[in-house]
Amino acid sequence: MLSPIPTVEDLAADPVTHHYDDMIAPAGLTNMLGTVRVDHDLTALSAVQFPPISQGLTQTAVLFVDGRLFASYGAPVTHEWRPDRVVRRASIGELTIETTTVCVPGQMAVAIDVVVSSASAEDRQVRIGLSAAARATRSATAWLDAESPSEPDAVSVIDGTLEFSSADAAAWSVQGMVEGDAALSGVAETSTGPEAESFEVGIGGNGRGGDLSVTLAVPAGGSARTGYVHALGTSAAAAREAFTAIIADVPAAVVAAETFWNRQLTATFTPGNTEFSGSLPVLETASEPLRRIYWWAALGVIWFRRDYEGNVLGRSYDTLMPNYWGTTTFIWDYSLSSLSHALLDPAEMRNQIRHWISLDIHSHFGTSSLTGGPVGRWYSVNDYAMIRLVHDYVRLTGDVAFLSERVGDATVAESVQAWATAWKELRRDTPLADYGEIDNLLECVSSYTHEVASLNAANVWNMRTAASLAELSGGDAADGLRGEASALLPSVISRYLPGQGIFAAGQPDGTLLPVRHCYDFSVVGTTVADDLDASIREEMVEFFQRELQTENWMRALSPWDPDASYSVRPDHQWNGAYPAWPADAGRALAALGAPSVLLEWISGLAQTANQGPMGQAHFVEEAVPGINGGARKAPPQLPYITDWACSSSGAWIELVIESLFGVTVALDGTVTAAGCVSALDPNAVLRGLRVGRRMYDVHADGRVEAEPTNTRE
Repeated sequence: MLSPIPTVEDLAADPVTHHYDDMIAPAGLTNMLGTVRVDHDLTALSAVQFPPISQGLTQTAVLFVDGRLFASYGAPVTHEWRPDRVVRRASIGELTIETTTVCVPGQMAVAIDVVVSSASAEDRQVRIGLSAAARATRSATAWLDAESPSEPDAVSVIDGTLEFSSADAAAWSVQGMVEGDAALSGVAETSTGPEAESFEVGIGGNGRGGDLSVTLAVPAGGSARTGYVHALGTSAAAAREAFTAIIADVPAAVVAAETFWNRQLTATFTPGNTEFSGSLPVLETASEPLRRIYWWAALGVIWFRRDYEGNVLGRSYDTLMPNYWGTTTFIWDYSLSSLSHALLDPAEMRNQIRHWISLDIHSHFGTSSLTGGPVGRWYSVNDYAMIRLVHDYVRLTGDVAFLSERVGDATVAESVQAWATAWKELRRDTPLADYGEIDNLLECVSSYTHEVASLNAANVWNMRTAASLAELSGGDAADGLRGEASALLPSVISRYLPGQGIFAAGQPDGTLLPVRHCYDFSVVGTTVADDLDASIREEMVEFFQRELQTENWMRALSPWDPDASYSVRPDHQWNGAYPAWPADAGRALAALGAPSVLLEWISGLAQTANQGPMGQAHFVEEAVPGINGGARKAPPQLPYITDWACSSSGAWIELVIESLFGVTVALDGTVTAAGCVSALDPNAVLRGLRVGRRMYDVHADGRVEAEPTNTRE
C-alpha cells in the first residue's frame, strides 16, 4: 500500500523532452534559503539568488561540448524534475551527457553533477566547457521590481575558479568545476566603472565573465564524471568556504538534497515536527487523483518557505519563483492558501498577519522579507484577504486572545472591523464600492474594473465574519455589521444578468459592463451562495461549464468576452488560468449546489499535477498543447511573463478539506463534515486535522472523530 506521506519520488514530474526554445517553462529549485532557475540546456542556470544577494535573471554555466555550444547541436533535451533535483539528459552522437542539479542544503550554493557516457568502442577525450557569468549584488533596499537587482561584477581567476565581486565588495560569486581550469573571456568588461555596463543582460546579451573547462577521459562503453559549483556569499571568504566544501564531493550534495526534501515532506504531515509550527492532516485514500491533487497542493505551499539569514520576519513564504518578485509575499496570494498556513505553520502566519497590520494595507500589494517594507501598489482584494487570514487563523488555532492583541493603534479585532467597512469609503453614486482600475485588480483584463461583483459580494462576507469575530472577542458591533451586510446584499445581486450566469461591473459613467470572468463566479459562489436564488446558482454553474471549464484546467476569462482580445497573459485571460482559480471554482461549484460537476472534473485536474509545483499560470489546450495530459505551464518570457511556481496552490488543500470532505470549523472550534468525497473514495480519511488543541479524523461518510487526549504541546 502506498504510504500516506509522500517522498520526492512520489512528487516527481513527468519527464519532458524538448528542443531549444520550445514552449517549456524552465524549472526552479530551492533549499528554503534561495532559488535557482534550471535552464534549457544541460548545465545552464539563471537567477541564482540567495537573499540578500541577487543577480536578476543572469545566466551562467552555459554548456560547450568539445568547444561547440551545446544548444547548436540541435539535440533534444529531457528534463526530469522532482523537489530535490533536476536531471537533464541528451545525446550527441555516441555521447550521452546527464546532469543532476541541486540547491545545496544549508548553503548559498548550487551544485551540478555531470556524467559523460560513451557508446564508442574506443576511449576518447571529451572537453566540457561552461561559459560563466555573474551580476551579484547586495541591494541596500528591498527588491522592488519583478526582476531582482543586479550589477556588473569584477572577475578574477583564482585557483582554477572564477571569482566575481560587486563594486562595494558586499556580494561575491565563486564558480568552478571539479579538477577544472578557468580563464577570463577577454570579451566582457571586468572593471566596475561606467564602461562596465557593456557587461549586461537583456537586449545586450548575457555578459561573459570567463570560461570554465575540464577534459574528461571517457573509456570505451564507460563514463566519466565532473561537477560544477556556484557559491554566493556576502564576503569572499564565505563564498570561497562554501565552494570548497561542496566541490570536494558534488555527489554528496545531491544525496544531501534528497535527504533534506524527504525530511520536509515527512514533517509537513507529522504533528510535533521540528520544521513547522503545525502540520497538515494525512490523507488516506485509494483515489489516485485525490491523493495526487492533495500532495501537489502541499508541496506548492512548503516550496515557498524562506528561512534565510537576515529575513526580518525570521521566516516567510514567498509568492513566486524562480524568476520574479523574490523575497516578496503578496497579501492576496498568501490569503489564497490561508487554511494551509493556519494548519501547517500558524506561528509564521500569526507573525505575518501582525506585520501586515502594522503597515497600511491600502498602499501596497505585499511586503519584503529583506526590509519588512511595502512593495508595489494597492490591490483591491486586501481587506477581504486580511479578514480571511484572521478568521482562518483564529478558528483553526483557537487563539482567541489574538483578537484582543494590540498592533499599532488598534486591536486585531478592531482592525478586522475597519477592513470590513473600508468599502464604504470607495463608493461613488451607488451602494457598491469602486475597486479601481486594471492595475488594482486583474492587471490583464481591461473590463474587470470599478464596481466588480466579486469584492462587493466579499464585503457581505467580510461584515458577517467581522460580526462573528466581534462576538468572540466580546465586542458589541456584531448586530450593526450583520445589518449592513443584509442591506448591501441586494445591491450586489442586482448586478446579476439573468439567463447569462454572469454579473456586470459598474463603471464611473454609470454604465454596466458585463464581464465573463471566473473571479466573479468563484468569489460570489464562495461568499454568498446561500443568498442566491436557485435559478441564479444553476445559471452560474451552466456559465462555468459552458465557457470556462476545460478537461484538465480552465479559462480565467470566457473567450466569448470581448476583452478576450486584450491580452494573452494566461493567468487571468482566455488562454489559461492562475493556479488558485480551478480550486476556488471547485469550491464555488460545491457551494452553488453542483458537487457532481466538481467530482467529474477531479481526474482531469489531477493530470495537470505532472510538472512540479503549480505554475503562476497553466495554458488551456486550445491555446498550447498540454504535456502528457496535463495543462502546460506558461513560460516567463514576453508576452506571457508568468513564473514557474506560485504559492497559492494551498487553495487546493482548502478544496480537499472544506469542499470534498465538507469540513466546517466554527469559531468555537466545533468540527463537522458533510462533503462529497465518498463518490471518489468511500473509505477516504483525513487523519490529524488540527483544530485548537485537538486532533480530529474526518471520514468520507461525515464522521468526525476526536482523539481522546491533548495532542498539541
